[in-house]
Amino acid sequence: MTAVSLWDVSAQEPDYRAPLEGDVQVDVAIVGGGYTGLSTALHCAEAGLSAHVVEAEQIGFGGSGRNVGLVNAGLWLPPRQVRALLGETYGPRFVKRFCKGPEHVFSLIEKHQIRCEVTRTGTIHAAHGPKGFADLQDRHKEWQRLGEPVDLLSRDEVSGLIGTDHFHGGLVDRRCGTINPMGYCRGLARAALGAGARISTGVRATKLHRDGDLWKVETTAGVITAKAVVLGTNAYTDDLWPGLKRVFTIINYFQLATKPLGPEADDILPDRQGVWDTGQFMFSLRRDASDRLLVGSMGKVMGDKDHGLSHRFARKQIARLFPTLGPVDFDEAWHGQIAMTPDHLPRIHELAPNLFTPIGYNGRGITTGTLFGETMAGLLTGMDRADLPLPMTEMSTVPRAPLMSRLYHSAFTANQLLKAL
Repeated sequence: MTAVSLWDVSAQEPDYRAPLEGDVQVDVAIVGGGYTGLSTALHCAEAGLSAHVVEAEQIGFGGSGRNVGLVNAGLWLPPRQVRALLGETYGPRFVKRFCKGPEHVFSLIEKHQIRCEVTRTGTIHAAHGPKGFADLQDRHKEWQRLGEPVDLLSRDEVSGLIGTDHFHGGLVDRRCGTINPMGYCRGLARAALGAGARISTGVRATKLHRDGDLWKVETTAGVITAKAVVLGTNAYTDDLWPGLKRVFTIINYFQLATKPLGPEADDILPDRQGVWDTGQFMFSLRRDASDRLLVGSMGKVMGDKDHGLSHRFARKQIARLFPTLGPVDFDEAWHGQIAMTPDHLPRIHELAPNLFTPIGYNGRGITTGTLFGETMAGLLTGMDRADLPLPMTEMSTVPRAPLMSRLYHSAFTANQLLKAL
């Protein structure tokens, strides 16, 4: 079986696979075995609800097993823009809760002893040029006003942390860190099972319909009857609920991981912060526990780990950033999908009575999925909707989502081609 990503083969937490054996009845049926679905299952089970997760492929098959592994606070947007979009009631609340998102992830890792190569040395938002640095200066003022531990660093200071003088400065967010994202996902599954939830893999949900006050989730292996349903499929949403996969625009993000580099890479990210830049076509960089260097950008893998456009792109970027490193070879190449909303904010939709979906994570799946899973459990155990981190909204589709996805794909491919030259 083809690996989902490097993380699929390097995760210390064991994979979990189990069939659905006949029809079942539970309090909560959950579709999707990623961060959202597993966090929902864990928190529901801890609250005393019976919960059953169905995953069409394997645990972490979607974005949860494919992302960069940066445990970031907040969103793409600076706090000021979040307040402007959500208003003075929800805006500050949303920013405050998401500021604590990394701490919540790290607390779950500690509580359940999840083996996921966790680091807590921060993440670096690096300026790709003077304009990017000016943007980071504005963001820094916002974080300072809120009293958050985010530091603005000069070009020389960032060069010392990353090991290259390519970037023009950056923000170091001390709240954040890195993980093996598949290891974390499998650890959530283990914790959910330990709390009493059930998980079935290789089982696709094919139809949803009401039967009186209950929901029927028809699958390829049986029917799950539930009082409530949570769809935790985000960017991997299919046609299970009409129109849902068009509430966001899909973009792809690819990564290549080198073979372990050894001592010659000691000066590259010595404290193992993850890096993402301010460029229009975002670029990421990190180092894993085995001293592999991972580089990524927007788009799909074109070719494979040994040949093709993405291979040339990755080798070119590493040579540009770290010219003394010499030629490198790669262990893995992969890409995943990101659900981008028009305003870069996630959504919580109630699609029908007791049918919910948190969706549109805009590349912030680790913290957003974990927090929204806890939120779903709270909602199903009596939370006042006025206490949600953002208002529940009705589903609204993006009219030109498929066209925009194709345009983005063309632009990202052109970017790879340009930077591979």
